[in-house]
Amino acid sequence: MEIEFIRASCQVVARVREALENAIAPGVTTLELDRLAEKMIRDCGGVPAFKGYRGFPASICASVNEQAVHGFPNSLTRLEEGDILSVDVGVVRSGYYGDSAFTTAVGQISPELQRLLDTTRNALHDGIERARVPGRVSDIS
Repeated sequence: MEIEFIRASCQVVARVREALENAIAPGVTTLELDRLAEKMIRDCGGVPAFKGYRGFPASICASVNEQAVHGFPNSLTRLEEGDILSVDVGVVRSGYYGDSAFTTAVGQISPELQRLLDTTRNALHDGIERARVPGRVSDIS
């Protein structure tokens, strides 16, 4: 039964993630993305998992380029063509958590950055393919 509650939270995360991926474009601020995510989460009966946690001020984490992970969305950070954006979305629904993070290009990026994104995405998928029960982290690393 618990798995169904977790699945429901993760389905909200998936919908929010898809909407954010479609909204990411040059000129958009990270605060605009945060507001979109929070509205969708609440409309789906959820609560943003990060907002208020240890004082975190936002519904998503948004980090541009070399910014350290878990960046605060704000009205001053306007996405530009060629940026790399990492977003983390967390939802609590019926007391159960869903969470997902992704990194994506803003518009066109350099071939070097595209190779980095492709390589890390491939490594993720390779690790997922190797994950088994029972298993160890060392089986996928």
